Amino acid sequence: MWQKQGLLLDGNAVSAFSASHAALPFALALPNDSHRLFFASRDAQSRSHVFAADLDFSTPMPTLGPVTEILSPGPLGAFDDSGAMISWAINSGNDCYLYYTGWALGKTVPFYNFIGLATSSGGEFTRVSTAPILGRSITDPYLNNSPCVLKEGNLWRMWYVSGQRWEESASGPKHYYHIRYAESADGIHWKRTTRPCIDFSNDDEYAIARPCVVAIKGGYLMWYSVRGIAYKIGFAASHDGISWKRIDDKAGIATGPTGWDSQMIAYAHVFAAKGKWWMLYNGNDYGKTGIGIASTERLPSISELL
Repeated sequence: MWQKQGLLLDGNAVSAFSASHAALPFALALPNDSHRLFFASRDAQSRSHVFAADLDFSTPMPTLGPVTEILSPGPLGAFDDSGAMISWAINSGNDCYLYYTGWALGKTVPFYNFIGLATSSGGEFTRVSTAPILGRSITDPYLNNSPCVLKEGNLWRMWYVSGQRWEESASGPKHYYHIRYAESADGIHWKRTTRPCIDFSNDDEYAIARPCVVAIKGGYLMWYSVRGIAYKIGFAASHDGISWKRIDDKAGIATGPTGWDSQMIAYAHVFAAKGKWWMLYNGNDYGKTGIGIASTERLPSISELL
């Protein structure tokens, strides 16, 4: 069971660097045993930019250092000209690979999403291409976003959101997406599979978003966001990272009774630091109320779950 520690970053107090929101948090372990927090915040045109700050675990409640912008929306007409939203970061050799969701506005549907990549060797982040590294395909005919990337030896593994269709609804076009899997030899060129990892469990679900996969002894754990009326955090376990068992009642965290995360809880990132496991997550309104943090002494084992 996760123990909530409170708000790490109030989304209503981001005016020093952006207009609103602190969403899609991610903590990257650095070589000196410190961590760097990445997150997305919106400008006055509601376009997401990627920001970063040092994350200090020297006190019981972690604190943040100064916030800096590291990636802005792409050029006019590009897949990310209406927003660049952090999803995952990974160190490989001397480089940091920052995977993000690019936003472009649509006419018949509200938006299009595809996956982009920017890299850094210690300086500024630079896009590897003005095009997405994962665009439209037979597997992802409408959109893809929110990649989670692990590197195991020479194999890069990605779990990501794949859009399957849009449907007309009383409130306008409604998107349907779930989680799929891809592999790569270099972290840039990916081979996608056709089998969903996490699919809808009932007719009310239509959005399964932002996977976070953790490798543990004997298998893998995944936290993700699942949406019917509002997002909640779901949970799954796997022996191989490809075939998964949904166990949402074991997620160990839920909305609060009142306040900033009382209506929605979403976009979890789970990581280890200072002898504990930590979860960063968003509350109400997709990160408008900010980033919360929770902790636990241990994660469930694969033998307990499968």
